[in-house]
Amino acid sequence: MPITRQAVSQHLRVLKDGGLVVATPDGTRRIYRLNPDAVAAFQAYFQRIWDDALTAFQKAADAATEPEQEQQS
Repeated sequence: MPITRQAVSQHLRVLKDGGLVVATPDGTRRIYRLNPDAVAAFQAYFQRIWDDALTAFQKAADAATEPEQEQQS
């Protein structure tokens, strides 16, 4: 990998501090795995953002087509 062990350790520490990964000691090593609860929380957060964006887009699209529909009537 084109990244130093120190950089990997720093990234893993940030992810661990943020609760995204869980470290399990294994002798002199640590095994990291994703924290499924944190991943689910992120997924729900981004789903809400996406849903809000789609709702706002739908409202804007509907508002933009209303004057055209009134002119055609």
